[in-house]
Amino acid sequence: MNKIFSYFLIALLLVACGSSKKVTTKKRKSSPKVIVKTTPKVETPKEKEVVVEVIKPNTPEVYANKTEEYIAIYSDIAQDEMRNYGIPASITLAQGILESASGQGRLSVEANNHFGIKCHGWTGAKIYHDDDASQECFRKYKNSKYSFRDHSLFLKERKRYSVLFTLEKDDYKNWAIELRKAGYATDRKYPEKLISLIERYQLHRFDAEVLGKATANNDKHIVVKGDTLYSLSKKYNISVSELKSLNGLETNDLFVGQVLYVKPIPKDF
Repeated sequence: MNKIFSYFLIALLLVACGSSKKVTTKKRKSSPKVIVKTTPKVETPKEKEVVVEVIKPNTPEVYANKTEEYIAIYSDIAQDEMRNYGIPASITLAQGILESASGQGRLSVEANNHFGIKCHGWTGAKIYHDDDASQECFRKYKNSKYSFRDHSLFLKERKRYSVLFTLEKDDYKNWAIELRKAGYATDRKYPEKLISLIERYQLHRFDAEVLGKATANNDKHIVVKGDTLYSLSKKYNISVSELKSLNGLETNDLFVGQVLYVKPIPKDF
């Protein structure tokens, strides 16, 4: 009996030891899978080159002086009046330059009156200005071209100027003299002033063009970079002083694009 009990105790001890040695293993948690999504590379289209055309504003003409500018603006009108009424364009331009101070005088600026024509029964707009007497009445025009037309009619329709139209259309000297004699101006030096302007700025070239006596386009030169009066004088066989006189230049300065007359018009056309 004691033996059996001993065996029983030993068996219990073995079972107890076995249970104490049992190791509980924990299941390792697996690391979460990291899914990396790759976005396919999309090539962006190259930007098209845009060519922008830069349009430069028109460069205003530059003139040697106000008289040159006046001639450039009104020479075409003066030539049209010559064709229509037989008054030399040179005379019309010289009178306009003299009477309007090259377009800078009050009458021309405020009344578009380039020839100092007084009212004399005029029923249109008027302006009052000190002249031979205080606050005399002068004609006022909507546009300068009407002043040129009225100048033509003023001479053509008055008998005292009739002798003018017996003269040759290119005889600017006698036109200037007869204007003074007919009473157009009181200034004794009026003819000399007109003639001086005509010859200084070669205004008779416009008469020659109307009469078909002017030379072709080879009498002009358009200034390019590097041009000087000296180089042009050599090129066209003309002196610097003649070039300046022909174009009414007061200095030796030139600018690109400037149109110069390079061949004098013969005095006898």
